Amino acid sequence: MFVILVYDFGEKRVGRALKKCRKYLTWVQNSVFEGDISAANLKKIKCELSDIMVKGEDSIIIYSFKSTRYSNREVLGVSKNQQDIFL
Repeated sequence: MFVILVYDFGEKRVGRALKKCRKYLTWVQNSVFEGDISAANLKKIKCELSDIMVKGEDSIIIYSFKSTRYSNREVLGVSKNQQDIFL
């Protein structure tokens, strides 16, 4: 499945959340990640982020799609993470 994950964590926890998300997804922009992920890995990332977050202060939003067939990604302005393809 394809997911877009967005988080808003307190300043002291942002770095740890960033490292966890980069293990599974592609960094797109500050606190925004996307990519294909298995159901098992999605469950893992949810558990790992839940362990870091403070429930009353932090938040995570995950949009999940069965496929990207009907999606379009458009970037206006500066692309924070250039996705180069090397052969």
